[in-house]
Amino acid sequence: MEDTIIADLRKRMDGSLHSLKHSLNGLRTGRASASLLDPIKIEAYGNLMPINQVGTVSVPESKLISVQVWDKSQVALVEKAIRESGLGLNPMSDGNLVRVPIPDLSEERRKELSKKAHEYGENAKIAVRNVRRDGMEAFKKLEKDKQISEDTSHARCDEVQKLTDEFIKKIDQAVVDKEKDIMTV
Repeated sequence: MEDTIIADLRKRMDGSLHSLKHSLNGLRTGRASASLLDPIKIEAYGNLMPINQVGTVSVPESKLISVQVWDKSQVALVEKAIRESGLGLNPMSDGNLVRVPIPDLSEERRKELSKKAHEYGENAKIAVRNVRRDGMEAFKKLEKDKQISEDTSHARCDEVQKLTDEFIKKIDQAVVDKEKDIMTV
């Protein structure tokens, strides 16, 4: 019982870390990356869809992303969604192909993106702390219901805290790595 609680907590904390890394991949670093367009959704066929479900996203050059849109009627929507995404990109269409040149980042924009990375990191830490709280409550409840001893409860709560510290450290490292990546000219 206790081990399944710890395993569940680890899985949930790992999910928070994975979500953070996915969010950080969406932040521009001055180099083209297909994952840069992942958060962008377009209204297609009556649904909000990610760009990679209406076309093929590729990176033919280090400063260019191309989207080969499968349905010609969706080209204008893809172009508009990229332009209005807040990523500072200016796409150009050529038939079914949407080219997205990646401009160099200004120092001010780099600082903004760095702040955004820290914001994502803080949200991930909050999620991990919420998971910790759930774990602590689960062990306190088991102790209260006399299913485990007080010593076992304290030991497991310490284990939950160590797990939390481990994931907080991983989150901090991911943010530091992304910040270094963003600030590299």
